[in-house]
Amino acid sequence: MKTNIKSYTDNQLLEQVERIGGTIPNRGKYLIIGVQSQEDAFNVFDDKFYVFDGLDFKQVSSGTTNAGKTALYFYDQYNLPGAAIWKTDVFYPNLFKRGYHKGRMRALRQNKPIYYYRDSDKDKFSEEQGELHFEIIYANMHGVDYNPYSVAKKDFINGWSFACQVWNRMGDYRQMVNAVWKRNKLVDYALLKEF
Repeated sequence: MKTNIKSYTDNQLLEQVERIGGTIPNRGKYLIIGVQSQEDAFNVFDDKFYVFDGLDFKQVSSGTTNAGKTALYFYDQYNLPGAAIWKTDVFYPNLFKRGYHKGRMRALRQNKPIYYYRDSDKDKFSEEQGELHFEIIYANMHGVDYNPYSVAKKDFINGWSFACQVWNRMGDYRQMVNAVWKRNKLVDYALLKEF
């Protein structure tokens, strides 16, 4: 899996979550950690998602924690004031619940408000600048193909993320979402800037 993120040990990731004020759940509840690349390569899946069951590491995969080209350049065509950019280094207990993305793909649906900015300068970077907002904007966690049997891998974000946390390898995504759905519990999420 090629991303721009360096590799971390389980302990490094969990310690960083605690450093930003997060708590590690007990076994039986999932914690997903998104690590956002400092490089912020334009419109490509260059971030990573790590899945933990309590302290137990389960999985890592590539994806994006940033908006894609469509959101960064054409947000106004969707009557938006800018692309939604999550504030990094924030822990969200019980952020996601079981649901569907656009009614077509099993997903983790945003259950609580997030901190985010609106990037409206139409450049190639997802920047944390301007007014900080805190609300539900349906920033879900999902994959890149509505076909429930797909094993697709996509390289470019384009319209797959306006604010969503998106996995670009459907085999990996399906493994995660199937495990979460079996538990029928809320999922904690931490979005970290590469450290």
